[in-house]
Amino acid sequence: MEMRDIPEPRLIKPDDVKIKMSVVGICGSDIHYYTQGAIGSQKVKYPFTVGHEGAGIVAEVGPEVKRVKPGDTVAIEPAMPCWQCDQCLAGRHHTCRNLRFLGCPGQAEGCLMEYIVMPEKNCFPLSGNLTTDQGSISEPMAIGVYSVKKSIDINGASVGILGFGPIGMSVMLAAREREADKFYVTDKINERLAIARKEKATWTGNPLDTDIVRKIKEEAPTGLDVVFECCGQQEALDQAVDILKPGGKLVVVGIPEFDRWSMNVETTRRREISLQFIRRQVDCVKPALEMMMNGSINVSNMVTHRFSFNRTKEAFDLVADYRDGVMKAMVDL
Repeated sequence: MEMRDIPEPRLIKPDDVKIKMSVVGICGSDIHYYTQGAIGSQKVKYPFTVGHEGAGIVAEVGPEVKRVKPGDTVAIEPAMPCWQCDQCLAGRHHTCRNLRFLGCPGQAEGCLMEYIVMPEKNCFPLSGNLTTDQGSISEPMAIGVYSVKKSIDINGASVGILGFGPIGMSVMLAAREREADKFYVTDKINERLAIARKEKATWTGNPLDTDIVRKIKEEAPTGLDVVFECCGQQEALDQAVDILKPGGKLVVVGIPEFDRWSMNVETTRRREISLQFIRRQVDCVKPALEMMMNGSINVSNMVTHRFSFNRTKEAFDLVADYRDGVMKAMVDL
């Protein structure tokens, strides 16, 4: 990783918005690109700028822009759909056939730079007392909101969250906002489990020193209503199946580094386990921001580390190595 001077981006389309970036959150997918050079078929060709969790201040707007004005602080929705394909017309613009996504190789450069230009539709003004940190976190938080939306009627439900990084925490906050009853949370980093307990998790456990399945079955003998796999690990997927009740739902949110999941036919078929994969989110940035603004979701425990722009490599190395109990690292521009 290195820093480069590049030409400042210019407005081209009439609905373009030029943003001076204030903060960028480091996501697990950024780390995939940094350490592996790819996520599936999306392969990095150096040099490439990552980053898709961001917020900043509007510097300039195109002649047709009405939603924001220079000086406004905005959260950035990183997905830029075409709005014309069958998926977009069906309301599934997160699976747009021609999607461009910030920091996604072959689609769009990321926002880990001083200035970026985005379409007006991708800019959400931060009203009330919302901070740029909350604006940046609205991206993973929206994935949590969407994951819960795609799961079950979660009111009163027993919920498993395997992997309590920023996405796992976002799922928990969104599920708690929808009045889920109990939360069983696992992670291999004890500091993250401490955060889960601060967030009133019912039970927490580290799979490195605890038999997760046995312990959760002791706590919930009939099984859990829904389990969210949020770490992209085969071991966690197997555990999720084992702790679900018959007719339960498994929601796969994590992004693995391998090519194929495997599932036990006996335990999934006989108990009629439902399976839901999550692809980012659709139309959930605004609800996530509204929940943060009205206080029904509080993300204050998520950010654990901050770095200046010229220390970005240190930030990426910290997150890649899971050091110092990191949950969410932010880069201040």
